[in-house]
Amino acid sequence: MESPALQLLRRHVEAGTIPGGVVLLDTGDQVEVDSAGLESFGGGPMRVDAIMRIQSMTKIIEAVAALRLVTAGRLGLDQSLTEWLPELADRRVLTSPAADLDDTVPARRPITLRHLLTNTSGYGMILQPSPLQRAMDANGTAAGPEPTAFGADEWLRRLAELPLAFQPGEGWRYHHSFGLLGILISRLSGKPLGRQLADDIFEPLGMNDTAMWVPAADLHRLPAAYRHDDTGWIETEPVGGGCYAAPPAFDVSHEELVSTAADFHRFLRSLVDGQAIDGRPLISADQLRQVTSDQVPAACKTEDSFFPGFWDGSSWGYGVSVETRGRHRGRYGWAGGQGTDFYVDPDGAIAILLTQVELGEHLGPLLDEFQALR
Repeated sequence: MESPALQLLRRHVEAGTIPGGVVLLDTGDQVEVDSAGLESFGGGPMRVDAIMRIQSMTKIIEAVAALRLVTAGRLGLDQSLTEWLPELADRRVLTSPAADLDDTVPARRPITLRHLLTNTSGYGMILQPSPLQRAMDANGTAAGPEPTAFGADEWLRRLAELPLAFQPGEGWRYHHSFGLLGILISRLSGKPLGRQLADDIFEPLGMNDTAMWVPAADLHRLPAAYRHDDTGWIETEPVGGGCYAAPPAFDVSHEELVSTAADFHRFLRSLVDGQAIDGRPLISADQLRQVTSDQVPAACKTEDSFFPGFWDGSSWGYGVSVETRGRHRGRYGWAGGQGTDFYVDPDGAIAILLTQVELGEHLGPLLDEFQALR
C-alpha cells in the first residue's frame, strides 16, 4: 500500500501541479522516501536520488555552520562583524523604510551574527514600492528567481552602497542577511562557502550530493526547473543544465545549495539526534533550542515586514520558521523558492518535499497538504 506522502505526490503529478517530485517522511519508527512523476515534461522518471535546487532550505545549514564557528571561539553572537565584513562599517539607516535614500541617520549599533541569523540586520527584501526597493532593483541586489550576475564581493559592495531599512535589531526583512552570512562564513574560514560546508559538515555526515553545483558525472540527476504563470509552464532550466550545472565563474558564497532528500534528511536527523562530529554534536542543545524557537522581538513583527499573515502563529528562529501556536506548535522548517519544503515536529519526526517548480499560488495546495501530512 502506498504511503500517504506518496499518494499526495502522485495526486499532484496527476493534477498537473508539478511534473514530478520526491517526498521523504521519517516518523521515528521508519523512513520512507519516494518519487513520482517525471524529471521534466516529456522526460524520464523522477529519480528518488534526484539532486534538487533547495534554495532557502540552505539557511538552516548556514545557521548551523555559523554556530559551529561560535563554539570554536571564532566569533560571538553579539560581536560586530566589521572585522570580517568591513563593508558594513559606518552604516547609514533610513529614517523610515519608505524614506528617500538620502533621508538617513547613523546606525546606533553594528550588525552582529545574531542580526544575520534572525533577519534583523537592516538588509532584506523590500516588498512595498519605495526608493530603496527601486535602488535594489537598479543595482542588482533585489531578491528574485534569477541567479546573481556577479560574485560575492561585488554583491556585498553593491548592497553596502545602500542604506539600511531600519536600525540593526529593530526590524525584520527576509533573505539578504543569509547572503551576508555565507560571505561571513567564507571570510572567517578562509575558504569559499561550499568548501567550508563540505569540510565541516557535508563530508563528516556523508552528504555526498550537497554542494554549490552538480558535478558533471551527476548532471543526469538534476531535473528541469519550471515556473508556472498565467500562460502555463515555462522551463527555466533544462535537465542537467542551468546555473548549477558547472562550477561557477565567480565566488558564490552568497548563494544557495543543491541537495537530495537523503542528504537533507541526514543533516536534519543528525541535528535532532545530536549526532557527533569529532566527538561533539553538530551544535549544542542550547544552540539547537535557539535555532528552533522564536528569536524575533515582538516590535519587529510588523505587517509590512513580510507576506501578510506570516506572524499569525509563526515566527523565526535561526534559519527556520517556528510555529508558535496551533496544532503544529513547536514545528520548525522552511521552504525553498524552487518548490521545496521541510519540517521537523517536536517528537523528532521529519518531512521533506522536493519539487522544481517556483513557489506561487499554483503550488500552494501541494504545500498545504504536505504540511498536513502529520
